Amino acid sequence: MATTEHRSRPATDEHLDAVARAEGALLDPALAHLVEMVLRQVDVDTYEAAAVDGRVRVRRRADGHGWSFEELAVEGRNPLGDQRTDRFSPLDDERATPYPSRTENAYPFAYEQLGQLFDHPAAPDLVAVHTAAHNWEDHGGHRGEHGSIDVVQARAPFVLAGAGVRQLGMVPRACRLVDVAPTVLTLMGAPPRRGLGLNGGERDDALLARQDGEPLVELIDSSSAPPAHVVGFLLDGANANVLYDLVARGEAPNIARLMAMGTTLAHGAMSSLPTVTLPNHTTILTGAYPGHHGILHNAWWDRVKQTQLVTNSPATWVTAMETLEPGVETLYQAVKRAFPGSVAVSINEPCDTGADYSIFDLMRRGEQIDRPPPAEELPHTSQMFVRPVKEYRWSSLIDHTATEQFVGIWSGHHRGRSWPLPRFTWVNFSLTDAAFHEGGPYSEIAAASVRDTDGRIGEVLAAVERAGVFDRTAFFLVADHGMEETDPSCTGNWAGALTESGVPYRDEAYGFVYVRP
Repeated sequence: MATTEHRSRPATDEHLDAVARAEGALLDPALAHLVEMVLRQVDVDTYEAAAVDGRVRVRRRADGHGWSFEELAVEGRNPLGDQRTDRFSPLDDERATPYPSRTENAYPFAYEQLGQLFDHPAAPDLVAVHTAAHNWEDHGGHRGEHGSIDVVQARAPFVLAGAGVRQLGMVPRACRLVDVAPTVLTLMGAPPRRGLGLNGGERDDALLARQDGEPLVELIDSSSAPPAHVVGFLLDGANANVLYDLVARGEAPNIARLMAMGTTLAHGAMSSLPTVTLPNHTTILTGAYPGHHGILHNAWWDRVKQTQLVTNSPATWVTAMETLEPGVETLYQAVKRAFPGSVAVSINEPCDTGADYSIFDLMRRGEQIDRPPPAEELPHTSQMFVRPVKEYRWSSLIDHTATEQFVGIWSGHHRGRSWPLPRFTWVNFSLTDAAFHEGGPYSEIAAASVRDTDGRIGEVLAAVERAGVFDRTAFFLVADHGMEETDPSCTGNWAGALTESGVPYRDEAYGFVYVRP
């Protein structure tokens, strides 16, 4: 029988009163331009989303391997009432509604997002979701932003291509990032195993030890042999509509080649609450939601240890997976389990548990890392942005090393070691995130980052061709979240309002609010 997980919450009247006061402060109409809504768990399997103009309370129940949701009460407008995945797609539709208001926006799979996050014992008391327009001026002032569960910030691109994949072209549908890992394993022909499903119940048809997603079997050509190799690309922070538009304009020929070889989801793959980097890298590579795999945010508060956990920084990437839940299996581990003797490679990826090769594993073992050449000498690099933009320069250097690592390993010799062709290779490219943040998704710097990354993808495809296995290799391309244009005039934060409420609190990663921590 399926079981439903839930975290134990402090339930004293004093604590509940403090949570209510903090929520009230966040929902002050004076903050309506900053706070889209506030999310919280109010009881076991019962959740609320509240905005200045309404709230909804929902209860979940186990339903098959997943959940069904019942709306218990709606006051005013349901903040999560629109969950369409096709909202603001394609790019012309997105650009026609800049900074969409809460009444215009959509929040795909929103009830599921609520349920998964609060399953973890370190989940916050409140999640403050910022508006589409909000520009975090005092935290960087990015023109492109993410973190909300609105459809533009949640929508990542998804392309599945190559051996064993149906060539359906661009199809008008969406999936979830939790669906990616089980889809890849199904494509590879991995046998099912006993595992846990989304609602915590056992399932005999799992592809991973903890599997919250479902394989997209309709994208797989069951009449052809499974691929001998799979290569996955992550374009961090790439807006799906912008990426597809640049491909259509001929500015990303290598990505266009992949799209022509398979199927592209026009409405994208929806990332998980919170729609930020490391939780969703880990979701892609485990098939589990953040509330289940244990990487809750880029930073959060551990109530038991009374300490802040930071995972998404150069200082902590090496140890980021220390909070990965022990019952969660990565794609690297699943591939090696399903295909004994196979090799799995993780390139420039903090979520590297179980990989045979990882740059962060080399660092954990104290090995010296090769330094890239000066940024001005790098191939596939837009020099007009490398020189003046520090983040563009740094990400270009890092992404160049990703290409070098792939080419070396796939040539059979890297860092003094011989390598067989990997069964699974994951390549993390970071430049798109830096550029889409810097200029916004519609900027020239964002387009340049796609062109540069496309050139590096071309080097990867060429290495697979030189290995003589291109026709036996499948590829997928995805991002960890989308990116939305912000309004430079919509600045400020809610710290003052929380402080004035008189409630002791911690606001981790700008939105995870812990009351009386």
